[in-house]
Amino acid sequence: MRDLGGLATVDGGTTRFGRVYRSDNLQGLTERDIELLVGGLNLRHVVDLRSGAEVSLEGPGPLTAVTGVNIHHLTLFAEGGRNTDVGADRIDADRVLPWQTRLEEELAELRVTGYYYGYLRDRPDSILAALRALAHDDGAAIVHCAAGKDRTGVVSALALEVAGATREAIVADYVATGDRLDGILARLRASPTYRDDLDSRPSDDHRPRAEYIEQFLNVLDNRFGGPLSWLASQGWTEDDLGALRSRLRD
Repeated sequence: MRDLGGLATVDGGTTRFGRVYRSDNLQGLTERDIELLVGGLNLRHVVDLRSGAEVSLEGPGPLTAVTGVNIHHLTLFAEGGRNTDVGADRIDADRVLPWQTRLEEELAELRVTGYYYGYLRDRPDSILAALRALAHDDGAAIVHCAAGKDRTGVVSALALEVAGATREAIVADYVATGDRLDGILARLRASPTYRDDLDSRPSDDHRPRAEYIEQFLNVLDNRFGGPLSWLASQGWTEDDLGALRSRLRD
C-alpha cells in the first residue's frame, strides 16, 4: 500500500498526502492493520476493483465488517466469465486494441495497453464511479484490486491526471509497484483463485513497465485529446473534476 501524495504536478506543486492510497488485495489485513487504517489514517472509502468472481471466491474482505467504512465494489470487467486480470498478455489483441496496425516488436506492450483500454471500453461507468468515490471529502480512500498493478494502476493514473500530476510522476508511481511485486505475487499464489494464472508465466512477465502506462496514456491523448477529455466524454463533470482535484492537490 502506498500514498498517492507527494507527486509532482505540472504547476510546480505536489499531490496531497493522506487522501488516497493504492493497494493490492486487502484480504490479509490484521486487526492491527484495520486499527491503523480506520483509526490512524481515517479510512472511510474502499474502492474494490476486483471482479464479481474474485469477490465470490476470495470473500469481500475484512473491512466490510467495519462500521463507517464504505465499500465501493466496481469491477472493471464485462463479467463475461474471467476471474482475474493476471493474464493480460494472453488477451486477443485484435479484439481489444483500439488501433489497426502495429510493429511486431511493440506487440507485448500493445497487448497490455489494449487490455487497459478494455477497462475503459467495457466499464466506463465503473471508472467514473471509482474516481467519484475517491473524491469524497470525509476521510481517506483506498483503491485496490488483486495485485494492485493493472486495474489499480489505471484508476490511479487517471486520478493523478485529474490532480494535474506530471506524466513523469504518473509513470513513476505505476512502475513503483514492481518494487514490491515479488511479495505481492507470493501472497496471491497462496490462493487457488490466482495461483494457476500466476504460475503459468515467469514472475518477471507480471512486472509493470513504464512503456505500458505510457502507451496507454498516449492512446488517450491521440484518440480523445487526453484522459480528461475521455472522462468528459463519459459524463465526468466540472464538479467532479473540482472535487477530486481539491482532494489531491496541495
